[in-house]
Amino acid sequence: MRAARLIKMVLLLQSRPSMTAAELARELEVSERTVTRDAQALSEAGVPVYAERGRAGGYRLVGGYRTRLTGLHRSEAEALFLSGVPGALREMGLQDAASAARLKVSAALLPSLRDASRTAAQRFHLDAPDWFKEPEPPELLPAVADAVWDDRCVTARYRRGRGGEEAVRELEPYGLVLKAGVWYLCARVREGEGSFRVYRIDRFTAVDAGAERFTRDEDFDLPAFWAERAAQFARSILRAEVVLRLSPRGVRVLPYAVDPRSAREALDAAGAAGADGWVTVTLPVESEEIAHTQLRMLGPEAEVLAPESLRERFALDARRLAGLYGDPAP
Repeated sequence: MRAARLIKMVLLLQSRPSMTAAELARELEVSERTVTRDAQALSEAGVPVYAERGRAGGYRLVGGYRTRLTGLHRSEAEALFLSGVPGALREMGLQDAASAARLKVSAALLPSLRDASRTAAQRFHLDAPDWFKEPEPPELLPAVADAVWDDRCVTARYRRGRGGEEAVRELEPYGLVLKAGVWYLCARVREGEGSFRVYRIDRFTAVDAGAERFTRDEDFDLPAFWAERAAQFARSILRAEVVLRLSPRGVRVLPYAVDPRSAREALDAAGAAGADGWVTVTLPVESEEIAHTQLRMLGPEAEVLAPESLRERFALDARRLAGLYGDPAP
């Protein structure tokens, strides 16, 4: 543990002109007293680190000193490619590996390029979860991520739906996907025909990764597989249809109220607008109940023509609103 900290301290000092004891303590997550002891240990081991007193002082390396301890471990190299998604790294338990990889890359760069990581971080940040949703990383995510990295087979206990029964599956975990703050595992089922399926990580109740490894199918393309399955899922849940009349403003707002892809397809298939500018569209929806909730957003900019039961729901809404607000003032 201390050896890794000493290496990290050397790399930090190699990548920057000078660092105070407080800055080193913060980076190394130790006390300033420990920093002083570590600097003394490095000096005794032949690493030319010295301290300068005063307001502009701090710990420095003798000019020109270069350490050869810049080789990346495999886990660090893999984590480096994910360094643009810090939240995902943290949830998978790879934050330390990514930090070490960035330090080693920074130490290997020319002095004029060592601020590249800082300038990039100031200009790009990915915040994956949707608005007003506090992400809760699944407890078993690190264990699943370890199995994905190592190509190890897992025995997973999976809960079907909310409060559904549990099933046990022997899986070959191929890849992880973070979608709108929710983690998914793309895996091949070892039983039967060995088909690829998608599982929500937060529905795993137990994961046991053994020592057995599987041979990865080199033709498997995770982004392409996910895009295909996501499109299939979106189509599969749209099992009902509603017919709407939309005002010009309703046409503009529709993609924000319902599934954007379904809205665009419905508008593209619609006929020409009438003399009043209103357009009639046939829109696929998940269910009448969900359509009722979503289409409320359109207010008076949409009229439901069918099914009749949904039209009656909106008619009841209109009567209740009229009772609350009364006739508008002249």
